[in-house]
Amino acid sequence: MSFISVLAAIGKGFEKGLKWAITYAVPVERLVALLFPAAAPAAAELADATALIQNAVLLVEQKYAASGIQSGTGPQKLAEVLVLTQQAVTALLAKGNIQADTTYIANIVSAVVAILNVQQSQIPTKA
Repeated sequence: MSFISVLAAIGKGFEKGLKWAITYAVPVERLVALLFPAAAPAAAELADATALIQNAVLLVEQKYAASGIQSGTGPQKLAEVLVLTQQAVTALLAKGNIQADTTYIANIVSAVVAILNVQQSQIPTKA
């Protein structure tokens, strides 16, 4: 199943999933605050940085999918995600006492992409 198919499937089930998430899901920052009160301030900053990166990755992927040029564009996509996120992510990570340079943030972006790719491979296909 391609990333585009995954995005289409997400769109189709978005309303149903959103209702469930709003009803039952607990934000990760709240869970961390409850389980590890001393780490809560840093966890919120790290979660914000991760969410920002994930949203930028999805935005850039959607842009390339819409233009039909997804294959072989990894370096360009990474560069776009860095332009969109680097300054804010650097500031958020600094609040969590993590000093990050471009390489560090690029590695986080690559990890987010890898996780999204793993997630897409676990979505069952309809027979």
